Amino acid sequence: MIRMLASVWALLLGIVLIMLGNGMHFTLMGLRGGIEGFSSTELSIVTSGYFLGFLSGARFTPVLIQRVGHVRVFAALGSFMSAGLIAFTLLPEPWTWTVLRIIIGFCMSGIYVVAESWLNNASTNESRGKMLSAYMLAQTLGIIAAQGLLTLGDAGNAVLFIGASILVSISFAPILLSVQPAPPVEVAKPGNLKELFAASPLGTIGIFLLGSIYASQSGMGAVFGSEIGLSANQISLFVAMLFGGALLMQIPIGWLSDRLDRRKVICGTAFLGAVACGLGWMAQSPPDWLFSDPLVPIMGAAFFAGGTTTPLYALLLAYTNDNVPAEDMPATSGGLVFTFGLGAIIGPIAIGFAMDALGPFAFWIVLGGTFAAIAVYAFYRISQREALPVSETDTYLNLVPTASAVAVGDAAVWAAENAEAEEAAG
Repeated sequence: MIRMLASVWALLLGIVLIMLGNGMHFTLMGLRGGIEGFSSTELSIVTSGYFLGFLSGARFTPVLIQRVGHVRVFAALGSFMSAGLIAFTLLPEPWTWTVLRIIIGFCMSGIYVVAESWLNNASTNESRGKMLSAYMLAQTLGIIAAQGLLTLGDAGNAVLFIGASILVSISFAPILLSVQPAPPVEVAKPGNLKELFAASPLGTIGIFLLGSIYASQSGMGAVFGSEIGLSANQISLFVAMLFGGALLMQIPIGWLSDRLDRRKVICGTAFLGAVACGLGWMAQSPPDWLFSDPLVPIMGAAFFAGGTTTPLYALLLAYTNDNVPAEDMPATSGGLVFTFGLGAIIGPIAIGFAMDALGPFAFWIVLGGTFAAIAVYAFYRISQREALPVSETDTYLNLVPTASAVAVGDAAVWAAENAEAEEAAG
């Protein structure tokens, strides 16, 4: 393990720094947008812009890499992203912010493709699972730590935006100055969505709905906090709880996933997410005998709703891969990432309109309804297809929703190979 980390420490350090900057900017959008007087609908469109850019970057970055190479693409995307973060304070208009978010989303997607290609190149079959887990942990810790950095400044001025830009800028130094050779990039084109649905209806529908949940949590969480009057420090804690829950809940959910029908685990996990959202909705008028402070159910809801989102992503990927041949896994992974991105574009807009029409606590109504839809559909699918024997399923692997098709495809191959090895050994 130590030898493995020593070979990729520069990459992991760079990823942590990137996620510090990117995690700050996600929350800053809600904080600064509230100060500028943007409506929930306007901020939802700004949020969706990021995921539109992210989806585009996943499609076109491999082409850029093939033309000019990893290092140049990596450096160029980092420069554009750093400049974009500073430009937010210079041009505080919703449509300008939307364009900037599309650019930053494109850059982040490309950065993930390049970084994950490097990570894949540095891995062996024996170390790939641990390598991917370390990479995902670095991402999650970076986002959580970013919320702490937001308490050091005021979203009303440019300081925090400049700080985020600086973090992104310096993040490329350890990566570009490392001795890792530039690897070949191989990103399979997304498979046909009709064929993907035929292979795994639950995986396709579930990943689409989960995309809307994840994007809404990460992009509209700060907007919700701002509209109900939370302080900047409380909003930072709220967003940190959305991501922090996954660190704890991945372990038991992953353990169950490798021992039970994954559809049942998906159904139960999504139901827990819906219940957590119900707890958040109750916070607008909590019963005195149950909660003396409405902040308690809000933070609890964030912890469990956010904590179920990332495990659900890994569950849906694993379940889909259980039902496709090994040779189709790369195309399937690309199709799932694309489907997730479509949901991520639509979800925040739906929540933005709902919050403007029904008030800020509609945030929990839409999220809870989407979780419930996944649970109900998973329950329905249990009755439509026989469960695969546990011995024939792939290994569960922790993956975060921001992973590109490179990491998703790599994880799918590792999970299949590891499951075969365990079956042969035991």
